[in-house]
Amino acid sequence: MNQWILTPNQAKQLISQSATIIDTRNKLAWFLGHIPDAVHVTWQEFSQPEKPHQGNLLKDENLLQQKLRKLGISNSKPVIVIGNPAHNFGEEGRIVWMLRTLGHNSAAFVDGGYNALVKAGIQTTFAGNQPQKIGDFVVNRTALWEIQRDELKANLAENKLIVIDTREKREYNGATPYGEKRGGHIPGAVHFYFKDLIDNKGNLLPTEEIITKLARLGIQLDTPIATYCTGGIRSAFFVSVLANLGLTNIKNYAGSMWEWSAEGANSYPLQENL
Repeated sequence: MNQWILTPNQAKQLISQSATIIDTRNKLAWFLGHIPDAVHVTWQEFSQPEKPHQGNLLKDENLLQQKLRKLGISNSKPVIVIGNPAHNFGEEGRIVWMLRTLGHNSAAFVDGGYNALVKAGIQTTFAGNQPQKIGDFVVNRTALWEIQRDELKANLAENKLIVIDTREKREYNGATPYGEKRGGHIPGAVHFYFKDLIDNKGNLLPTEEIITKLARLGIQLDTPIATYCTGGIRSAFFVSVLANLGLTNIKNYAGSMWEWSAEGANSYPLQENL
């Protein structure tokens, strides 16, 4: 499945065919109503616990595999990821990016999230789930969609890619609202807030509109891109959207500002616009 993003009707059809359903909304929202058999997850469950590397995926691939199998994930079954895009940090994109990076080729999130599915008439429930049947997912990690800190640094030195900062403008300019050690942005990074890809209801903007916004930054379909935010969540959403548009050379820097700003300013500089 080439699509990283599904319309609500496409998702409904796959759900009716027993796709695995992952819900990334907060736990309270899940309790107040969810799709039957949707499993609640957070991105933190699959990420390194120690600061400043908490944006990076767990190093232990066996542990990742075990956690994903517990959710019922198998390589042969599509995974539908549901979020609340108007009011969150792009967690559904992070989970899809993670699954794709770990080798699942049929993971996608729903355009417009839970509310769009409800509007499309999908059945919901307040009840708890039956225990998940254990999946047989096998991790086969690919470097197609991720870039590590020092690889990013080397590419920056050689001016080989466009770097996109997907945070709010205040963060790009130097604010540190999420515990970053230093403020600012990676030198040369252009700003494109991840929520500027969606409308105020959480639906993706029309493809032509997104492509026009990218073109204003000098980005074409074949432009090499690296994205980042604070811990690789908003930037993973951004990667998912652009990959869905057909961009093939786009990578998420999961360590992002937490990791970059924790290092010395001489080796890992930042620019401020305050």
